[in-house]
Amino acid sequence: MPDVIVDCAIYREGRRIDCAADFSHALEEARAEGHSFLWLGMYEPTQDEFDMVSSEFALHPLAVEDALHAHQRPKLEVYDDSLFVVLKPITYDVGADTVTASELMLFVGDSFVVTVRHGEASPLGAVRKRLEQHPNILRHGPTAVLYAVSDAVVDHYIEVAAELQQDLEELEAEVFAPVRGDTKNTAARIYTFKREVMEFRRATGPLAEPMARLQNPGVPFVHDHARPFFRDVDDHLTRANESVEGLDRLLSDILAAHLAQMGVRQNDDMRKISAWAALAAVPTLIAGVYGMNFDRMPELKWHYGYYGILLLMAVIEVSLYRLFKRRGWL
Repeated sequence: MPDVIVDCAIYREGRRIDCAADFSHALEEARAEGHSFLWLGMYEPTQDEFDMVSSEFALHPLAVEDALHAHQRPKLEVYDDSLFVVLKPITYDVGADTVTASELMLFVGDSFVVTVRHGEASPLGAVRKRLEQHPNILRHGPTAVLYAVSDAVVDHYIEVAAELQQDLEELEAEVFAPVRGDTKNTAARIYTFKREVMEFRRATGPLAEPMARLQNPGVPFVHDHARPFFRDVDDHLTRANESVEGLDRLLSDILAAHLAQMGVRQNDDMRKISAWAALAAVPTLIAGVYGMNFDRMPELKWHYGYYGILLLMAVIEVSLYRLFKRRGWL
């Protein structure tokens, strides 16, 4: 169990007090004192490891099942004794051009916060340290933790969107570069980029509805004075969603432009092939005609017939070449 529990602390008037091994006693202590709450952080617990926690904190079985199995959409569920919030933190590997989504579940009750993390991407450590430096914020209880975690996750969405925008501009410059590159690799990059944006969208899009609910009255365990702060988080989330939608539209436009360019280049290649085929056909035709085994043919007995035919071929070839060149076929 200690390996699963990342951190455990009671916050009394915003000041940290480390938990003992028995977190059930710590929860009773936090509830008895008032103006205190327990924050328990866990990392990928198994069902047996989480059973004691769920029983002590009276967590709803459906929420417990979601927290254990992960692979959930961002959502907000209201139960009798707690709120259950699912967030999806995002990391972007610039070198590999990959977006990775983790999962972060929060159980928020009257005197406790239980966080369950799946995956590597998580702002919890930094958020807890930052909050502990501002006891005046932690005095507001579990609502402050829910706001701080949500704000950190959504703010990182905006940072990732900015990084994706930079990479998209590089990809756009590559597509519209005057020098032809590896078109097959470019198409693969656009498709891969679109998949990463889709992964990003799965994290940001469904979170709009929970954030809208948190800024409105009627949600238990969320103080009224915290609702403007959740409205600010929702504004940032709207920016992130707009950025993701813009990225997706630009990628679709870039892909369409790339396919159009490939069609134009194929037509250009066909024109060049046709032009060279025409240039090769003229001397072949003339040589084929005069290669027939007939006695009565024009200029067949002429002393300079061979040189005349070569001159005729050269004149026709030069004329055709200049014509094709002027029309852009060569």
